[in-house]
This record gives sequence, structure tokens and C-alpha cells, in this order.
Amino acid sequence: MIPARGAPVLSLIPRLAPGLIACAVVTLVAVGLQALELRLFGRGWLDAIVLAILIGAAIRSVWTPPDNLRPGIEFSARTLLEIAVVLLGASVSAATVIAIGPGLLVGTAVIVIAAIGVSYGLGRLFRLPRRMAALIACGNAICGNSAIAAVAPVIDADPEDVSAAIAFTAVLGVGVVLTLPLLGALLHMSGVQYGVLAGLTVYAVPQVLAATMPVGAIATQAGTLIKLVRVLMLGPVCIGLAIAMALRRRVAADAPSPAPIPLRHLFPWFVIGFLLMMAARSFGLIPAEVLPVMARIAAALTVVSMAALGLSTDARAVARSGVRIATVVTLSLLSLIVLALGLIGLLALV
Repeated sequence: MIPARGAPVLSLIPRLAPGLIACAVVTLVAVGLQALELRLFGRGWLDAIVLAILIGAAIRSVWTPPDNLRPGIEFSARTLLEIAVVLLGASVSAATVIAIGPGLLVGTAVIVIAAIGVSYGLGRLFRLPRRMAALIACGNAICGNSAIAAVAPVIDADPEDVSAAIAFTAVLGVGVVLTLPLLGALLHMSGVQYGVLAGLTVYAVPQVLAATMPVGAIATQAGTLIKLVRVLMLGPVCIGLAIAMALRRRVAADAPSPAPIPLRHLFPWFVIGFLLMMAARSFGLIPAEVLPVMARIAAALTVVSMAALGLSTDARAVARSGVRIATVVTLSLLSLIVLALGLIGLLALV
């Protein structure tokens, strides 16, 4: 929620406080359970980030947060996550980008395009409407709910299709965060390999933090950078779809022109913030002693955000969205993982 012109930002605190407190309580329980793991077993089998998602989702499955909690939960799930991503930019320098290499950056763009084609083809194979197939394809290949929300007005998608697509990406997004570390361990992947896998497959930018932070800093840096390349593909994809829709509408002369694409969908503010932070780190504008503090703040905000994500995820929505959609979304995700593993093998990442 953005305050009206002239309204003090502090006026939002009473509206956000109940939901923020709820997320903080889930976060404290998650941190407490992680500390208990360390005390009992000498290591944390489940990171606080993962525990926050599980606890929040478990609560959400038996209890729907009342209206007074929703603004704070939504703020935590989106804004706090985005702030964490911006702060994480300070941990990545231009040297990291150079080390990843142009082959991987180009490969990421190719994977996005290929994933859209494969997913759209699966949707049509299972006789989903064209717009629904396009929503699933873009959500799977780029950035989940954000891509669906950006693409929906471009292709004039029905609200029901948008709701169903978002329901599945929300639930599967959590599933990927929880299960991907297991796949990485089974395949004995290095930090760079796992980070690239997470960056290429996890739906949302902030969820990459949840999937990679338990593995290590290198995985987090590589995963976030690759994921941001995927997010930056949203602009060209939306523009391409808008052009395609314009060509289709030209056939029907009396049809209205496509709605303009909001600039925030083409260039999300947190992506710009991440890049600015990365530039500041590269030019030595951030004192070395501040970097660890920023990293800890980013990690703390991520745990709170994952608690909010869990409280926002209703697994029961999957059962209401249809078997065909569930099948297409699942197969699309699996195909994306296969493509990502293929790129990692092709580039011989170590």
C-alpha cells in the first residue's frame, strides 16, 4: 500500500503491525527450532528459512489469517523480500559476474526461451486454452507469480486463469525451495553448480535466497545473479507478446489495442536496486565492515519473508485448480530442471 500524497509513512505502521507481528512470531519459532536442532544434533538439518515456510504453511492450512493481518503479511512477503534482494546486491561484485562468464549468461537467456516453448507446448498438448498455457509457460520460465501478473494484461487473460496459474506457482514454488537442496545433495553439486540450478529453476527471486542460503554464500551469489538474468528476460518476453497480440488484433480491426505494459513489470525496482548495490560494491563505495551487517540483515529479512510466504500459501488451492493444470505445471517445472541440468553439464561448471 502506498500512502496518499502528503500522508506520513508512519501512518502505515498500525495497519501493517498485526501481520508483521504474526510473521515475527513464526520467525522466532523457526529460529528457536533451528537452535534446538543445533543443541540436540550438533547441526541444523532444516535451516530457519525452510522451517519458517513449513510452519507458516502448516498454520495456513488449518487457519485463514483475518483481514487485519493480511496487509502486514503481504508487506513481509513482497516488500521485505525485495529489500533483502537489494541488500544482497552488496555481496556480489563485477568480478563475480565476470567469473560466471558470458556463456552462462547467454545460456540463461536460451533456457528461458526454450522453457517457454516447452511449457506452452505441454499446455496445448493437454488442451489448455492458449492464454492459460502462455501464463503457465511464462510463470514457469521467468519468475512465477510476477511473470503471470505481468503477462496477464498483455494477453488479456481471464481472471480465473490468472488465479489458477498463480495458485499452482505459489504452492510449487514453496515445494521447489524445500526439495531442491535434496536434489543438489543427491547429485553432489558444487556451490556454483547448485546456485546455477536454483537460479534457473526457482520461481521467485527472493525464494532463491531460501533455496541457496542453507548451501552457502557462493551458491547464493550465483543463484541470485542467474535468477536476476531470468527476471530481466520478463521485459523482452512481455514486449514480444505485446507485439504478437498487436498483430493478432490487426486482423480484427474493431478490437482494442493491447494495454500498455507497466514499466515496473519490465524493470522491477528491486532488480535495479540489486544492480546499483552490486555496482557500489564493485567500485568500493561500501565499507568492508558494513558488508557483513548488510548480509545479516538480508538473511533476517529473508526468514521473516519466508514466514509470510508460508502464511500466504494455501495448499488446498491446488485441489481446486484441476488435474490438467496441475499436470502441465508439474511437467513444465520438471522440464525446466532438465534444461538447467543440461546447461550445467554443457558448460562443464565446477
